[in-house]
Amino acid sequence: MAKYKIVHYINQFFAGIGGEEKADYKPEVREEALGPGTALVDALGEDFELAATIICGDNYFGENLDEATDTIIEMVKKYEPDVFVAGPAFNAGRYGVACGTICKAVEERLGIPVVTAAYEENPGVDMFRKDVIIVKTGDSAATMRKVLPYMVNIIKKMAAGEEILGPEEENYHERGIRVNYFAKERGSERAIQMLVKKMKGEPFETDLPMPKFDRVPPAPAIKDIKHAKIAVVTSGGVVPVGNPDHIESSNATKFGIYSIEDMDEMTPDKFTTIHGGYDRQFVMENPNLVVPLDVLREMEKDGEFGELVNFFCTTTGTGTATGSAAKFGDEIGKILTEKEHVDGVILVST
Repeated sequence: MAKYKIVHYINQFFAGIGGEEKADYKPEVREEALGPGTALVDALGEDFELAATIICGDNYFGENLDEATDTIIEMVKKYEPDVFVAGPAFNAGRYGVACGTICKAVEERLGIPVVTAAYEENPGVDMFRKDVIIVKTGDSAATMRKVLPYMVNIIKKMAAGEEILGPEEENYHERGIRVNYFAKERGSERAIQMLVKKMKGEPFETDLPMPKFDRVPPAPAIKDIKHAKIAVVTSGGVVPVGNPDHIESSNATKFGIYSIEDMDEMTPDKFTTIHGGYDRQFVMENPNLVVPLDVLREMEKDGEFGELVNFFCTTTGTGTATGSAAKFGDEIGKILTEKEHVDGVILVST
């Protein structure tokens, strides 16, 4: 009997090539198991073989999304695997996004079953949980032993064409997919049972779980705007020319902080936009349309408010996971409140 074939995708770190200094590593194929792939092969047993390991640096993938995806798709196609596996990415944001992106592309373009794994706060989970199966992990590679049995179980089922059960049974992130089934009790009976349990303070599970969203109370109004210290934060992707921090044009995993000290306006020779979600032409000609430094400096000089913080914080909002956005907000908030002691923030979109 022929063995089931697996192709495995990992980043430069788990391949043992290097860390951030090798994050621009271009896609490469090696016909051997590397990193977590060695444990995967041992756990899958004699009926499976790892045909190839595909390696790509996190920065290279994020900055060359279409090209990297097309290249890796051709690499996968050559080996005709029964299952494509990516990661686990744990809590590595860029890696998680890359795993989700390539898994979705392999499934859609080649029709090959795919599975990856990541921590719940990894931005790749929010971005791709509806598209692919993402097994739950802890926040670090120390949880690999716990994750491996779940990944192996799903890989074996995919290879054999067996049914994948729900997220509770198979330990993957909820996908928002609802499946009809026949229950022992009718809906009214189940509702009464749940109501009774709730009244008694006992645990129960709803038939219709709803997404949970954070509620952020609005900040109090600025009491003295004439003496207020104001900062600018934008999701409009305005960055210095050359994009020195390599912020992604979509699916952002980072933000930047850039000086506007001694500047009266944003000029196109110094600033541009890398945002992938709107027509950038007008902003590239006049970056003040997104970061209104020209108007704010006039208001500052006229005494409309106290002073403007001499830097702005920026990222791209399009496609960015809510988990990443919340993380950016926490980090930016600490900088502005603990270091700059600002009174208010102008959050500029597009």
